[in-house]
Amino acid sequence: MAQGEYANFAIITHSSSDFILDFARVLPGVAKAQVKSRVILAPEHAKRLLGALQENIMRYEKAFGPIRIPDQPSGGIAPFELPKGEA
Repeated sequence: MAQGEYANFAIITHSSSDFILDFARVLPGVAKAQVKSRVILAPEHAKRLLGALQENIMRYEKAFGPIRIPDQPSGGIAPFELPKGEA
């Protein structure tokens, strides 16, 4: 069985034929996010992934209550202020 990598930040880009999901780890005091994994999906698979995530979040919240995202001063959803630059 494959081991997982912890990621607390995702960078999503796309072209006309692919969606690219870079999963990164942002750490306090580190100037640059560390990309741990890249997943490249066809647009159809990206849309299926979106649906699967929505369904699983609904199930999670039904079982454990709402997922709360704390307000961020920068308007983002990262756990702390992100460094400037590329991952």
